Amino acid sequence: MNNKLLIVGTVAFDDIETPSGESGKILGGAATYIGLAASQLSVDAAIVSVVGGDFPDSYLALLRERNLNIEGLKVEAKGKTFYWKGKYHKNLNKRDTLVTDLNVLADFSPVVPQAYKDAEIVMLGNLHPSVQLSVLEQLGNAPKTVVLDTMNFWMDNTWDELIRAIALTDIITINDEEALQLSGENSLVAAAKKIHTMGPSYVVIKKGEHGALMFHKDTLFFAPAMPMDPVVDPTGAGDSFAGGLAAYLASGVSLSPEAVKMGIVYGSALASFCVTDFGTKALVDLELDALKERLDAFKKLVHFDQNHS
Repeated sequence: MNNKLLIVGTVAFDDIETPSGESGKILGGAATYIGLAASQLSVDAAIVSVVGGDFPDSYLALLRERNLNIEGLKVEAKGKTFYWKGKYHKNLNKRDTLVTDLNVLADFSPVVPQAYKDAEIVMLGNLHPSVQLSVLEQLGNAPKTVVLDTMNFWMDNTWDELIRAIALTDIITINDEEALQLSGENSLVAAAKKIHTMGPSYVVIKKGEHGALMFHKDTLFFAPAMPMDPVVDPTGAGDSFAGGLAAYLASGVSLSPEAVKMGIVYGSALASFCVTDFGTKALVDLELDALKERLDAFKKLVHFDQNHS
């Protein structure tokens, strides 16, 4: 088993406004958060994405410094990088999208580097399902585990392609509202059962500040979110979560319910750092010792003694 992790998703500019302030135009994108989270574990990770000629060399250097292979990150010199601007409500659970400029992403045709066509783990970040499918077609039967993230926009606009992508997926990560929409059910338990029939063996439902649920056959697992104060910017928390999960699975473990549980804990820990500053800053500044301490804190958070009297 190799420890290669192939990450497909957006590398972008974000412009974020929260009750804590405004970020201005900063580094963002699903693949960026996934990659930076994954770089905390000992995996050989590569990003497949596209940026424009306006993307700073310093950002490319940052990704390389985090040992992320960017051979598959295409730079369209005459184009502009995908740009998203959003404003969060006071409680941070809701946000309004103010601007979405697809730019070079509109015509993105992914090319998987030859060296990563045998990747054991493939993390399909939140992107057009046709892009996700194109990547899987290039890999053939190579990946042992496919993890897919998606959102309601693709459910509304690209249903047939999304269903084809989900059918090829081992693990799907979506939030609670998306799980209900995808399944057409009214409860998360019923939703998970329905989504299992679509293909994924593991259904991981993210509930933001309320943690995450994993469903696998008759196994149900809940991981809380680490209570954080203050929460500065929730952008990228879900992608950081997915990055931690995928990277743990690529770190030399075999796919099993216990491995996915541990991956969820790693993902939750990384997401808890992500929200403490704007954009990717907290992940960039994160040191391994701090991650280990956070994982220990998670253990204490959920530990109880059944025989205590």
